[in-house]
Amino acid sequence: MTEKILNFESYVEQMALVLDLPIAPEYKPGVVDNVARTAAIAQLVLDFPLPDVEVAPTFRPDFEP
Repeated sequence: MTEKILNFESYVEQMALVLDLPIAPEYKPGVVDNVARTAAIAQLVLDFPLPDVEVAPTFRPDFEP
């Protein structure tokens, strides 16, 4: 799998602008750290292999019992 190198500080700055969410300068390092930790946790979930078996039935509107 390809490893992604992300600049979390830049990401936080850009998303704060997009969301119109001001982040106080004294809190920014903590926000960046939390985003990096969240990305690492999410990567563990994304890397977990799943079987191709469906775990639930598929909805079919034309099904008649």
